[in-house]
Amino acid sequence: MPVTIVTDTCHYLPQALIAEKGIREVSLYVHHEGTAEPESGITDYKAYYHKLATSATLPTTSQPSIGDFLAVYEPILAEGNEIVSIHLAGGMSGTVRAAEQAREQLGENASRVQVLDSATACGGEGLMVLAAAAAAAAGGDADAVAAHAREARERLTLWFAIETLEYLRRGGRIAGASAWLGTALKIKPILTVEAEITPIERVRTSKRAFEKLVTVFETGKAAGADAWVVQHIQAPEQAAELEIRGREIFGTDPAFVSEIGPVIGTHVGPGLLGAGTVPQSLI
Repeated sequence: MPVTIVTDTCHYLPQALIAEKGIREVSLYVHHEGTAEPESGITDYKAYYHKLATSATLPTTSQPSIGDFLAVYEPILAEGNEIVSIHLAGGMSGTVRAAEQAREQLGENASRVQVLDSATACGGEGLMVLAAAAAAAAGGDADAVAAHAREARERLTLWFAIETLEYLRRGGRIAGASAWLGTALKIKPILTVEAEITPIERVRTSKRAFEKLVTVFETGKAAGADAWVVQHIQAPEQAAELEIRGREIFGTDPAFVSEIGPVIGTHVGPGLLGAGTVPQSLI
């Protein structure tokens, strides 16, 4: 049976790429001042992040419902396809568990759906999704597609630098970086996602943080990872500069450059800059 890739909205791949690959999405939600809005419906990121920076109360975020997943899964299954469903790290969100619960409600069709915890987010999740889509396009069955996506997860690297730990602190997502809070105003945290947001290193200047992200490209290339990505939050100039450095190192175009949206952005705040790598053969 053909395989359709399903994911949530926290990969932040360019929408043109999602459409090109035939990937289906289930949206997370943003809650603020008594309203709930699907992340997929928020397209003016500049306005959203301005509101985030000026609001007295931090918005909250939530996973899709089981019904949201079934609304996507059931038509795909009715077409005769299998599904590989790849989602935001379970240590950060209940999204992957909601997907599993939806699968459990499919009865005899449950065996046609494989749900994967990406154990990452944003560009890392996006690279897994692209790997799955590549394997599906090559004619792999669900087992082969899932295995290919897992291999991409094992071989990808994604680091990001943020301006402040304040948003993570306010949202309760500080995880292993909590020991840094006492010096939060004096550092630029370098983080990754390994099931949850995980600290890598702390540096003292934005320039040093930028150069740490460049080393992701240099180290990745040395290890044979020849596909690369850049992501940011309201930092287009820094992202463009990082893209220039990536082109110098790899001599190729990035797999994608994109801005991270409201669900993850609510918890890390504006100013994020991220870099990732994976072997091109996997995507």
